[in-house]
Amino acid sequence: MKEVTFIRQNIEKWRAYETIAEAPAISTPDEVADAYIDITSDLAFSQTHYPRSRITLYLNNLASAIHNNVYRNKRERWTRILTFWTQEVPQTMWNARRELRLSFVIFLCSALVGMVSQLIDPEFSRLILGDHYVEMTIDNIEKGEPMAVYDGSPEGFMFIGITVNNIYVSFVAFVMGLLTSFGTGFILFQNGVMLGAFQTFFAQYGLLGQSALAIWLHGTLEISAIIVAGAAGLAMGNGWLFPGTYSRLYAFRRGAKRGLKIVIGTIPLFVTAGFIESFFTRHTDWSTGLRLTIILLSLAFIIYYYILLPYLRHHGTNDTEN
Repeated sequence: MKEVTFIRQNIEKWRAYETIAEAPAISTPDEVADAYIDITSDLAFSQTHYPRSRITLYLNNLASAIHNNVYRNKRERWTRILTFWTQEVPQTMWNARRELRLSFVIFLCSALVGMVSQLIDPEFSRLILGDHYVEMTIDNIEKGEPMAVYDGSPEGFMFIGITVNNIYVSFVAFVMGLLTSFGTGFILFQNGVMLGAFQTFFAQYGLLGQSALAIWLHGTLEISAIIVAGAAGLAMGNGWLFPGTYSRLYAFRRGAKRGLKIVIGTIPLFVTAGFIESFFTRHTDWSTGLRLTIILLSLAFIIYYYILLPYLRHHGTNDTEN
């Protein structure tokens, strides 16, 4: 059978199965089970006759989505809390690895824009950070306490405020994906420019090393989490822009589900980063070796959890995310 004939004969049925995948609650268990049996039969036929076709990929993903719905009534164990971060998030990050790379590139290029802009115009930081913040920082530098901004509030209140704000920023980066990938890209650009200008501002006062140790003590986790949250928004936005073989609505819902799982997975990072910023960063008298150790351990964790572990999870399982 020609591929076009195979598609023409089954396309309406597959669209009906998309509804089952999208909203399993409106279908009976028997309907979901019958749909799964039928779609896997079509998938086997397609894999045999059209192994490299896009329709095979489409059927594979649809079968995976319905397979997960077969077990939707299965009672969740308390260990799901653990497996969410040890298995589900890493597997989702593997599926979103392209979005993660893109998020990183956008943020890096934005930081370079902020750096170059500050080098060209030393007043650029006022536009980005505000006159009050810049004047306060200059005053602290003249007093010999350039990092005093991190010691201006009680630790507990600072921890709550910073953590809530950072989580808010991550969800904004994700939700902006509703405006397609460009919305999330704008949030990444905004934060990247701010970081580049901020770091360069200190460098112009001869405080590059001192400021980097303070900023990246907590910033390694915080900035990484923002980039990851950006990947979540891009995953949702790309689902709308590039639906592939799916209907646009189904691709969008699939991307939103993937992105939400990613952004929820960043919450422990923001909590940890907020704790470090509130309780550790203010101690500029700590040795360079100790602060570098914390930075390098944070970086090692980010590389392992968001790059290496997803690779290991993907190559150690045959599961495919819906």
